[in-house]
Amino acid sequence: MLKYKPIKYKMMIFITLAKFRKKPTKETIAAADKIFKASEKKGVKNLGTYWTLGRYDAVRVVEAPDLKTAMWVAVQLGDVVASETLPAIKREEAIKLLS
Repeated sequence: MLKYKPIKYKMMIFITLAKFRKKPTKETIAAADKIFKASEKKGVKNLGTYWTLGRYDAVRVVEAPDLKTAMWVAVQLGDVVASETLPAIKREEAIKLLS
C-alpha cells in the first residue's frame, strides 16, 4: 500500500484554459482586467497570461490561496470567457507522490 504524506502549500497553482465568448474588444479586455485587479485583492498572483492559437484563445497561470478563490475568479469571468480551470502541482511534487 502506498504511503501518502499530504503536501502543504502556502498557495495553490491553477491553470485556466479560456475561450472568448465573442470577439474580444477593448471593453471586454477592460472588464477582464478589472476582474484580475479584484482577484489580486483576494490574494491571487498572476504567474502568466498568454493568448494562444488552437482550441483555446488564452491560458492563464495563477497562484491562489484556495480552490474557492480560484472558483470566484472563474465565475466573475464567465461573461467574458468560457473556461476550464485545472489545479496543478509541480512535477517534482507529483513524483514524490509515487514513492
